[in-house]
Amino acid sequence: MNEISPRRIIIGDVHGYYQGLMNLFDKIAPSSADQVYFLGDLIDRGPQSAQVVDFVKQNNYSCLLGNHEQMLLSVFSNRSYSNQAVQAWLYSGGQATITSYQAAQIPQEHIDWFLTLPTFIDLGDYWLTHAGVNPRKSVSEQTAEELCWIREEFHSMEEPYFANKLIIVGHTITFTLPGVIPGQLALGQGWLDIDTGAYHPRSGWLTGLDITNNLVYQVNVFNNSVRTLPLEKAITKIQSIKVKVSRRHKQRTY
Repeated sequence: MNEISPRRIIIGDVHGYYQGLMNLFDKIAPSSADQVYFLGDLIDRGPQSAQVVDFVKQNNYSCLLGNHEQMLLSVFSNRSYSNQAVQAWLYSGGQATITSYQAAQIPQEHIDWFLTLPTFIDLGDYWLTHAGVNPRKSVSEQTAEELCWIREEFHSMEEPYFANKLIIVGHTITFTLPGVIPGQLALGQGWLDIDTGAYHPRSGWLTGLDITNNLVYQVNVFNNSVRTLPLEKAITKIQSIKVKVSRRHKQRTY
């Protein structure tokens, strides 16, 4: 197949798996003309968050603010942070991030860089954000909290949020959605989720999506296996009603 270039490439949640990211980039082999976008959650859980941040920052790749970067900022950019905020971040993988830095010190330049990260990127035909949108609000009304954290209300939308563009997100591991197996992408009403759970023992798949050529590149961070799939073979379509049923079941049982 003859691929179109330059390409637009979107990388899902890396979560500190630097070596997996390097293996993925070896497979994708982006040129200087290609545009590369990260959906956020570069950090936490995996062993090499510092190296991931250095790589993305030094290469000047576009990157969104994820909920994990937001948790870090709630601690390191806020003089009045609470012990609850610290514990929430550490519980969510923050300790691995601290450990990945020399002398367990996160440099101010990284914190300052996190502060510059946008909550969404509009590419015209695609709209990138970390978690999703509140379907009841306009774009201008969306909060950083919603764009970084929202789940069920977004995934259960019965109609696309945009009439002319697809929302691409990470944040929610795809196999936690109804009917999706580990490694598959999830396609809903006007949205595509590419967080295939790199850190999770049930998956290990880190995903890069070439939206120019509709190709999915994946590396498994645990066993280093690599694969390339046509987008149509890599997705599972999500029925919004099943998301709602799943949400009601969780509310009943937890």
